[in-house]
Amino acid sequence: MEFSLIARDPGSRARAGQITTPHGTIQTPVFMPVGTQGTVKTLTPSELEECGTEVVLGNTYHLYLRPGHDLIRRMGGLHRFMSWPRPILTDSGGYQVFSLADLKTIREEGVTFQSHLDGSKHLFTPELVVEVQIAFGSDIVMPLDECTAYPCPYEYAKRSGAMTLRWAARARTRFDELDGMRTAPQALFGIVQGSTYADLRAEHAQALVEMGFDGYAIGGLSIGEPKSTMGELIDLTVSALPEDKPRYLMGAGTPEDLVDAVGRGLEMFDCVIPTREGRNGTVYTRRGRMVIKNAAYKEDERPIDEHCGCYACRTFSRAYLRHLFQAGEILGPRMGTLHNVQFFVGLLQAMRRAIVEGLFVEWRNAFLSTYRGETAEGE
Repeated sequence: MEFSLIARDPGSRARAGQITTPHGTIQTPVFMPVGTQGTVKTLTPSELEECGTEVVLGNTYHLYLRPGHDLIRRMGGLHRFMSWPRPILTDSGGYQVFSLADLKTIREEGVTFQSHLDGSKHLFTPELVVEVQIAFGSDIVMPLDECTAYPCPYEYAKRSGAMTLRWAARARTRFDELDGMRTAPQALFGIVQGSTYADLRAEHAQALVEMGFDGYAIGGLSIGEPKSTMGELIDLTVSALPEDKPRYLMGAGTPEDLVDAVGRGLEMFDCVIPTREGRNGTVYTRRGRMVIKNAAYKEDERPIDEHCGCYACRTFSRAYLRHLFQAGEILGPRMGTLHNVQFFVGLLQAMRRAIVEGLFVEWRNAFLSTYRGETAEGE
């Protein structure tokens, strides 16, 4: 993987870059739709490409359990298995350490999961997580980490962060040992943890940089902490990371969060918000969120967003989309997801253009004024 900086915004820390992988180039800042189980729910690969998607995210935990990394390897790797020709980043399963609290045990060796599918137990070690992702053929590999809950006692956050660093070192070693097993070059990122404690975040970031990774992710944020705290910790962490490597904020995904994070110098993002909310009838527009199922849209002939070029906006009215959700037709969730993915992908593309033109601050102020000042429900 190669990363190059293309432009820096003169009025902020926002930056535009380019990541070159064996499966194509990623223009940053970039939004990565979440395809947890080898699919972005309800959408085909061609629809994702039409939305401008450059990279999708898969999840090691879920794909390991079903259908299994050995099967995926025999099928030619994850790209071929899911018919996605562009880059793939696979998360390590570390978030499941956080979210499946009743189904796991954490110790130095790794994490023992009880499968949510059949109750079987599996030990995820840092080494196994790397081996699984090499079998997938992921362009970007993430190491095993522990995402601590919020709030988190200082002493636990310190112990957890130290263990995550030891796991990162083991992952780095195993990744290098298996160089000959790869069918194409792969990149390994480090994940900065440390809960909401500035000193732990700084120490963790510095230790990862000393180990040497191809890129750096910030984990353990956007899980309930105040927005001001998230911003402060992003600033602190970014200041400790190298300029010549990509920076990834894991799991944060409201439009305001993305705009703020890009202004703070981050460039890779993923979140389930556009797909999850789209399936349930909430869509995003330049004027805010819209619950398309509301009665206000029963006879509304306008598209979701008159400035959007997605298939849903080119083809259907708000009234028809509302009808689909009311009738329980699958086309409704599909179109809600399609629109949201194009909105989020396009949002990051617009930020990139503004950075390249040196106008990010002006763009940000105009976008937030429109997005916050007049909600879609008030149109």
